[in-house]
Amino acid sequence: MDWIVSISILFLSTLITLLLFKMGNPWKKSSKDFPPGPRPFPVVGNLHIMDLKKPYQTMLELSKQYGPVFKIQLGLQKIVVLTGYETIKEALVNKADVFAERAPVPIFEDFSNGFGVAFSHGENWRVMRRFMLTTLRDYGMGKRSMESRIAEECSFLVKEFETYKGKPFEFRRIVTAAVSNIIVSILLGKRYDYEDPRFIKLFSLATETAMLMGSPTMQLYNMFPMLGFLFGTPKKVMKNKRELSAFVHENFIQSLSNLDENDTRNFIDSYLVQQQQEKKTQNNGYFHHENLEESVINLFIAGTETVSSTLFWAFTLMMKYPLIQKKVQEEITNIVGYVQPRAEHRIKMPYTDAVVHEVQRYADVIPLNLPHATTVDVNFKGYFIPKDTYVIPLLTSVLRDESQWERPHEFYPEHFLNTEGKFVKRNAFMPFSAGQRLCPGETLGKTEIFMFFTSLLQRFILQPAPGLSKEDLDMNRAVGFTTPPKTSILCALPRF
Repeated sequence: MDWIVSISILFLSTLITLLLFKMGNPWKKSSKDFPPGPRPFPVVGNLHIMDLKKPYQTMLELSKQYGPVFKIQLGLQKIVVLTGYETIKEALVNKADVFAERAPVPIFEDFSNGFGVAFSHGENWRVMRRFMLTTLRDYGMGKRSMESRIAEECSFLVKEFETYKGKPFEFRRIVTAAVSNIIVSILLGKRYDYEDPRFIKLFSLATETAMLMGSPTMQLYNMFPMLGFLFGTPKKVMKNKRELSAFVHENFIQSLSNLDENDTRNFIDSYLVQQQQEKKTQNNGYFHHENLEESVINLFIAGTETVSSTLFWAFTLMMKYPLIQKKVQEEITNIVGYVQPRAEHRIKMPYTDAVVHEVQRYADVIPLNLPHATTVDVNFKGYFIPKDTYVIPLLTSVLRDESQWERPHEFYPEHFLNTEGKFVKRNAFMPFSAGQRLCPGETLGKTEIFMFFTSLLQRFILQPAPGLSKEDLDMNRAVGFTTPPKTSILCALPRF
């Protein structure tokens, strides 16, 4: 497959280079005030210098040469990259309206058709996001009722860990199942058994799709969508999308047949009620089936992948740093005792809170961030950026900003502690991004991470498999849109 792609790109490069020779070079027409960047080659742009497995790493290196605002070109697409806390805060928070659009990336457009929330645009995005935030709050996000759901799921996960009796096991599947059950409880008002084959298939589709979305071949497709027939990856992603859509459609039909406007049970019910109200006003603008399908899929994939990947890092890091794990467990014992940990305990547990925050910072599970686009022409940091410019606010550059963190490349919980051992907030803590495109499930995600983490460390000592030392743990990041660690086996020894 690699040689087919290479020959195709070479052929296309030669063809377009000849056309450029006749028509003149369009890259010369760029504004002189456009951000600086490496010189692009015809057709391929800066592809030759990009690490397609870790494009965020290449961008970090380029920022050292060109500064916090620079341009790259991937294929024919010019992209402005923003790096560092101050620059990204200025763009996403201080100029939120200007940088609020979503860039039209080919696979995102194929996947969503512009519907839902994550990849949608303009007024459709605003309406769907507003509805999603309101509905998530209605179903308990940030409330004790949601904490009770999470606590119940924590107890199921603890029991599952107990079945292995301290022997090594693959923990990622069951942790992903537990996390998925939280978002499923909101979407459908139910939970699944961890061994339910249909449920396993469902969250496996989410995990695989997130991995494929960030793969090298997908990036090539996004640069050269006309060569899509050569790549199996976008075809696989769209196959997964059809299977996810079939699941949503089946549950949508069930909800529709049992709908009671005065007793909504889940997210789908609330959407259908809103849809009927919109029809009564003869305003059939946004609450149609396509937006329902995409919104549910957005919530399911995002709600599964980001939290589960962060927990994978949390457990791997606790095995890597057993003294930190022991200190967390001592604080849990002293503050919580043997009752179920709740979100309300966080304020009394500064060290544990600091560790959880540092896990999220260090894990950096979406290093590239979702791409933005400008809504108007803007002068930014001394450069002119036209309307509809593709913009990457590089999230990893904030979470690893050397001007903001004492030890940005190390796991160091003291980042979030003062000299008295009290928890301190850090402005550069942006694992869920910032501004108008901030993850709608931020509050839910933070609560899940804290409660799953403390519930398991309350009951178990996490260790590498026999024969492995903490130095043997694979701390490399997986290749994908989310970047969990490659470690997948642990031993959970009962504490009591």
